[in-house]
Amino acid sequence: MGSSTDSTDPHATHPDASGTDATDAGASATLPVPATRAGRDGLDALLTRPGKALIALDFDGTLSPIVPDPEQARAHPGAVRALAALAPRVASVAVVTGRPPEVAVRHGGFADVPGLEHLVVLGHYGTERWDAATGDITAPAPHPGVAAVRAELPGLLDRLGAPEGTWTEEKGRAVAVHTRRAADPQAALEALREPLTGLAHRHGLVVEPGRMVLELRPPGMDKGVALAEYAREIGAGSVLYAGDDLGDLPAYAAVDALRSDGVPGVLVCSGSDEVTELRERADVVVDGPEGVVHLLGALARALAPRTD
Repeated sequence: MGSSTDSTDPHATHPDASGTDATDAGASATLPVPATRAGRDGLDALLTRPGKALIALDFDGTLSPIVPDPEQARAHPGAVRALAALAPRVASVAVVTGRPPEVAVRHGGFADVPGLEHLVVLGHYGTERWDAATGDITAPAPHPGVAAVRAELPGLLDRLGAPEGTWTEEKGRAVAVHTRRAADPQAALEALREPLTGLAHRHGLVVEPGRMVLELRPPGMDKGVALAEYAREIGAGSVLYAGDDLGDLPAYAAVDALRSDGVPGVLVCSGSDEVTELRERADVVVDGPEGVVHLLGALARALAPRTD
């Protein structure tokens, strides 16, 4: 993050509450000054009443760097330590992801971590939930349209002559088609958008676009719905949400709605040149997962009891 203190710069920083720069994994990090008044109010509320604060984060692209093979994605090396330092100082920490919760837990390394005993993972856009306190996953019955799409998808891709490098990811309650490995990922994505949308709609599903991926999943639940419901469940007095992709826009909208209802919030963008919509709406922009980790570490330090 930068060193400017101009309050209009989402990269601007200031000392944390202890009067010193916050650190994470040995790297110096300071709390950002949000670019908007609403964001500054949200950060002030979080720092003033941390026991009422909800910290919610996307996984891929936010806690974990984007990689060509999603199965190889792992949380940034400093993420778990930063979360474990911050979680005991706030009301709750939640990971909100399109992945199955057990996958996010495994790839994140979130299980059996001191400090993360009350972490919640809202997986499949909130359809499934993992609670660290019990290790249990709660979930409804699967949508029948997913099985139908799964059966038809290979034949459809063959008939379309999908570009080499296009591949599908099985996500349990959803199926995703990736184009990042294609020679022209964006062109491949656009060529598949309409036929995959038609396939999804025939079986009562929706298409969730993302960074070189189209995900076919059941309607009625998104990150915004999941975030709003969980914030109400715990009685959050402030909310910080960090994300990087189009699927995070509903969560941004949920924070805006909470603000309208008197719950202050902060919108954080884990910066990406592939998706500009979040950057344009965010109160704070950080440099990818590493920047998110530094922000979490800075918050943990800001909320730590003073020793002087």
